[in-house]
Amino acid sequence: MPPRLKRPKGGLWEHADFLKLWAGQSISEFGTPVSQIAIPWIAIKILNASAFAVASLTTVQFLPFLLFTLPAGVWVDRLPRRAILIVGDIGRAVLLATIPLAYLFDALTLNQLYVVGFLVGIFTVFFDVAYQSYLPYLVQREQLVEGNSKLQVSVSGAQMAGPAIGGGLIQLLTAPYAVFADALTFIASGGFSAAIKTRESRPVHPPGEARPRLWPELKEGLGYVLRHRYLRPQAMCTSTSNFFGSMGFAILLVYAARVWHMSAGVVGIGLGLGSTGWLLGAIVVGRLQHRFGVGPTTVAAAALFGPPWLLVPFAPKSFPLPFLVAAMVLGGLAGVVYNIIQVSLRQAITPERLQGRMNAVMRFIVWGALPLGSLIGGALASSIGLRATLIVSGVGSAFAVLPIIFSPIRSLHAIPEPEPPFEPALEPGLATPLQGPLPAMGEPSA
Repeated sequence: MPPRLKRPKGGLWEHADFLKLWAGQSISEFGTPVSQIAIPWIAIKILNASAFAVASLTTVQFLPFLLFTLPAGVWVDRLPRRAILIVGDIGRAVLLATIPLAYLFDALTLNQLYVVGFLVGIFTVFFDVAYQSYLPYLVQREQLVEGNSKLQVSVSGAQMAGPAIGGGLIQLLTAPYAVFADALTFIASGGFSAAIKTRESRPVHPPGEARPRLWPELKEGLGYVLRHRYLRPQAMCTSTSNFFGSMGFAILLVYAARVWHMSAGVVGIGLGLGSTGWLLGAIVVGRLQHRFGVGPTTVAAAALFGPPWLLVPFAPKSFPLPFLVAAMVLGGLAGVVYNIIQVSLRQAITPERLQGRMNAVMRFIVWGALPLGSLIGGALASSIGLRATLIVSGVGSAFAVLPIIFSPIRSLHAIPEPEPPFEPALEPGLATPLQGPLPAMGEPSA
């Protein structure tokens, strides 16, 4: 085990390295919503792309989570995670900067958006796996909920202000140049990560002993998650929510632009106001968990994954903005509460040596559902229409709570104690992670 830092007297507010990580992530989070609006807006308004082509942008952006997440987990457990964070930020900044550059020379195409989205996705895979694996090293176990809550406050603030900023920048500068703002935030984030002083102690292999091969290490991480009594239902719930949620989100901007006839500025304001639910969830999650317990709070949050989003397709075309805001507030509140609890739970119970692979497998399952959902969402929108696809998205998301209801998670009051490094809590009667065939695998948000 690496040396652990002493707990600061003032909690994480006095933890200098956490504050650097938090500051860098906060800055980049404020840029991300700008690109989330600007890049599809480029496809819709400048390149005149179809609904399927716009939805395919989301598919391409998240496809790396299916292709590279599992091996990324092995490498995150082998390499310094702080260095991976820095490279991930700088790589994404350079790639995003090519979009306004190509537009400046009248050379921007839909194919370039696909390529940039795919390559940015690869850097994001490594960054996200390293990021969630780095936090348990940087802070104490009892500080994980506090740390994840603070990080989620930044995400929430970014989701509130970011869309409005993005919409405003698109109106003022045009969408391609708005993407450049996001590129600058990744540079700032990489600078803060580089300033972190804590250095990890990586495992040292005895002289003459070969490094473990990729597949056995990858298989151990897969077995750990897929046979774990808490992690498996988490993955099932989250992947269901992400699959159906991405079906709707992939076409939401198309629906707003072509059915509601909203401008980029109005869409940004609506998404920004609706994201107050994210902030509220990050603020109240600690109190909810303390009062009702981990299990009941998780069940209640997951039960709200689908119903609020039905407000979007049933909103009147003459006055849809309040319905969009209400859907965002309720859905965002539920999603953030669920995310903070489930991420803190899996970080707390997983042995240090498996953190990278555990997070990689969870990302593979739960984020891997996103490109599949967006692809199907685009196809459905082209066949049954935008509104009907949004209804399918909301109804399907409502079933995500079932794996939690029928699992031991529902009975948890507090986050369990850490597991012994080599004895994870598996389902009774199942083999150890390195024995037996792996079950077939078919990823909310986290």
